[in-house]
Amino acid sequence: MNKLIKIKKIYTPETGSLSFFEAKKDIPFEIKRIYYTYDVPVDIKRGMHAHKDLDQVLWCPYGIIEVVLDNGENKKTYLLDSPNKLLLIGSGIWREVYWKKKGSVLCVAASDYYNEDDYIRNYDTFLNYVKEGYWKDENKL
Repeated sequence: MNKLIKIKKIYTPETGSLSFFEAKKDIPFEIKRIYYTYDVPVDIKRGMHAHKDLDQVLWCPYGIIEVVLDNGENKKTYLLDSPNKLLLIGSGIWREVYWKKKGSVLCVAASDYYNEDDYIRNYDTFLNYVKEGYWKDENKL
């Protein structure tokens, strides 16, 4: 489920660009929560967690943000450097997020409401979930 998606872009020289995505069309879930992170200093690492059941889509409307995804066996790095790129992240994936440009903004749309019990904030605990097969084949990179 984890993948980079190029979303629609409508451009006219007179009025600029408009990009959008739609739940259940461009992304495979209904959106129940949207949040964004900003004013983060360059090279600061955030994230450092996984979700048991939550799916998310990340995008960067301004700036450059690097996202490292880890399924407990492999890591893959994605660069969010365009406002019409989405990164779809399924449950069971550890993520680390790095701000690469001053003023970068990270937006997130989530498949469910905030629930602290859904978070795995300790990497060793995450690896135990992977080892026990909690996500089976869902957490491919």
